[in-house]
Amino acid sequence: MKKTYKIDVDCAACADKMEVAAQKTEGVKDCTVNFMTLKMKVEFEEGADAAEVMKNVRANCKKVEDDCEVFI
Repeated sequence: MKKTYKIDVDCAACADKMEVAAQKTEGVKDCTVNFMTLKMKVEFEEGADAAEVMKNVRANCKKVEDDCEVFI
C-alpha cells in the first residue's frame, strides 16, 4: 500500500534527512520526500498498520530534524 503525506520542512537537506529516517523505519518498504512539493510518499510493507508505522516515521523524522512536521 502507498500513501502520500503533506510535510513541513525548511530546506532540501532536511528533507533528505527525513527521507533516510523514514526509510529506516520498521514497516516502511520505500519512502521518497519531495522538498519542492512538500510531500512524502510512503510504501508500506505487506501487512503493516499504516497508522502505527506513520507514528514511528514521524518520531524518527523528529529525531533527525526537530522542526519538521509530517501531517498524518
